[in-house]
Amino acid sequence: MKNVTTEPSKIYTDIDEAEEKKRAADGGGEDKKEKDDFFELVKAMVLAAAIALVIRAFLFEPFNIPSASMYPALRIGDYLFVEKYSYGYSRYSFPFGVASFKGRMGEGRPERGDIAVFRQPKKPDIDYIKRIVGLPGDTLQVIEGRLYINSILVPREFIGTESVTDQDGTRIYQKYVETLPNGIKHNIYEVSDTDQYDDTPVYTVPEGYYFAMGDNRDMSMDSRDQMQVGFVPEDNLVGRAGFLFFSTEGIGDKCVKEGALAAMKSVLCQVVERPKAVRYSRIFSRVQKL
Repeated sequence: MKNVTTEPSKIYTDIDEAEEKKRAADGGGEDKKEKDDFFELVKAMVLAAAIALVIRAFLFEPFNIPSASMYPALRIGDYLFVEKYSYGYSRYSFPFGVASFKGRMGEGRPERGDIAVFRQPKKPDIDYIKRIVGLPGDTLQVIEGRLYINSILVPREFIGTESVTDQDGTRIYQKYVETLPNGIKHNIYEVSDTDQYDDTPVYTVPEGYYFAMGDNRDMSMDSRDQMQVGFVPEDNLVGRAGFLFFSTEGIGDKCVKEGALAAMKSVLCQVVERPKAVRYSRIFSRVQKL
């Protein structure tokens, strides 16, 4: 009887030990799985960042429009993608200053009439967006508000007047359709034909440079101001403006609230007003056709 009563006790102990070992093994497996999941997440994040960097450097880079210098084509509050591949690549094509080579890789160059993003020649840490109107070797001059390219008057047709209200107030513009020598037609705004840059000397564009102007002729600092901007070196080109991915009128201080629950009231106001301020008809528009 003694053997009979001790044997089951031994069997029970063996099973108990086995279960403890299994639980310990399962616990270690869970820890390992958690570590594997963490490393997989890190790898995915690194891969996503690398893909985003490649897209930004070689394909598309987002920009927003902060000023009225390209009215009527581009408006304050427009957000667009720039096609980085359109003009090849220079050191300014890559973010964070990671590239320091001189010259450009690739054969693409701007055509007359392109809306292009470039680094401001005098302040290369600032991005500008303007229309390329002068190519290497061209001569350009503005006389009484009219543009001459290679001594030939650029035709323009009066469309009418437009009132524009933005963060700078309300202005009345004269709107024209201008036809460049290669047949490209685009709209321009003029306040008058007697403004600051409406009578200029003759500019001769050097090889390897371009002449850029804003479509809002009396509200644009561009290549006409040789001290502040000047000719645009081809190395400073970032890319051609592609398409709008967002556009908004903005809400200004409409949702600034005071008093009790001001923060909550401001949030609720923005929930209502921001969707109303979106210019839905402009989203996905090709910039070169605006």
